[in-house]
Amino acid sequence: MSGRLPVIAVVGRPNVGKSTFFNRVLGRREAIVHDAPGVTRDRNFARTDWAGRSFFLVDTGGVIEGSDEALDTRVKEQALMAVDEADLILFLVDGKEGVHPLDERLAEILRDRRRPLLLVVNKMDNLPADPAHHDFWRLGLGEPIPVSAISGKGSGDLLDRVLAALPDEEATAEEEDSLRIAVIGKPNVGKSSFVNRLFGEERMVVSPVPGTTRDAVDSTLTYHGRKLVFIDTAGLRRQSRVDESVEYYSALRTARVIQQAQVCLVLVDAIDGLTIQDVKILERAWQAGCGVLLGVNKWDLVEKDDRSAPDFEKEVRARIPVLEWTPILFLSALTGQRVRRTLDLLLEVAAERERRIPTHEVNEVLDDLVRRTPPPHFRGRPVRVRYGTQIQKAPPTFLLFSNFPKEIPDHYLRYLTNGFRKAWGFIGVPIRLRLRSTKGKTAPE
Repeated sequence: MSGRLPVIAVVGRPNVGKSTFFNRVLGRREAIVHDAPGVTRDRNFARTDWAGRSFFLVDTGGVIEGSDEALDTRVKEQALMAVDEADLILFLVDGKEGVHPLDERLAEILRDRRRPLLLVVNKMDNLPADPAHHDFWRLGLGEPIPVSAISGKGSGDLLDRVLAALPDEEATAEEEDSLRIAVIGKPNVGKSSFVNRLFGEERMVVSPVPGTTRDAVDSTLTYHGRKLVFIDTAGLRRQSRVDESVEYYSALRTARVIQQAQVCLVLVDAIDGLTIQDVKILERAWQAGCGVLLGVNKWDLVEKDDRSAPDFEKEVRARIPVLEWTPILFLSALTGQRVRRTLDLLLEVAAERERRIPTHEVNEVLDDLVRRTPPPHFRGRPVRVRYGTQIQKAPPTFLLFSNFPKEIPDHYLRYLTNGFRKAWGFIGVPIRLRLRSTKGKTAPE
């Protein structure tokens, strides 16, 4: 397993093009772009990659101009928090306006922090004819790198420089048999209480105030000969509610933890029930390829009869497609009810994620599914799914060969996925299907 994905933070005063640059690197319109200064109020972050290297890119809000108070507070809030959390800072300035007093002040702060930094001069639309970026040498932050975020000029060269400036990719030295488990969920659902109960000691600070846990903390135990590494993370809120810089970067840390984890224990509050934000957290873990176990915490506080747990389970499975194949456990971190049972289920999910199905068995099940319900025709011609093979585990990924792979609709792929699950289970684990044309291909042995 590779080390944590590096974080690159884009900082600068308002309206220098941070969000435009952010969108350019991501290749999609993720951040709101407007001419009015200060449009980026909340901070955006997303995973992206360049030349095969993945990283998180952070778009921060700009420094609000107008007063010394705004300068002192917003510069430190936006820039210093980004500096503390990021592996590399991209300090964006405006090549059309030239060096601004706020650029100079922000440069002083960044220089004092002594963190890896690249000075990026944006809005250099007439490259290479325009030499205006050389004026920014006077900031004392090294060579100014000219780009035009709106047209993309110079962005490839900049990203090459970014990769060269990032720390080397680390390979974790953990034992091969260790299992990394992220304990995730909204604030105040009992994540820290769960970890404390599991380990029988106060590993984490527990408080009724949401967001007490800021950092991700590792705790290790051995269960049935397997080393389990639990990571208790700060709670995830809806992006619009992440107002504090600390909470925002806690969400960023949690996103990094999900990318590292093999299995995620998603805790929800039994009193609140399953909320939209809970579903989004589940989907984030699922999309990352993690195994998933849903833990309904505080079950001791729910007034219930003998049918309460089955009714809750039936309702959420019917509402949320991801939960149809996800184990659900009703527990109480306060009383210890079923806390140990989570260890057995986590190991079961991890084992499902590592399963590999022989090719002959894949094709037996695939042939049966296709005969039962063939894929829809394309322009009057039959679409055939000829054969398949599992090309990867963790998560299980299958490659299917077809004469018209691009014309197989999503609903048919869901049908095949559900058929695979009925045949092999893969409980708590996402299944991924890849398609390839049969032209010039031979069936795998």
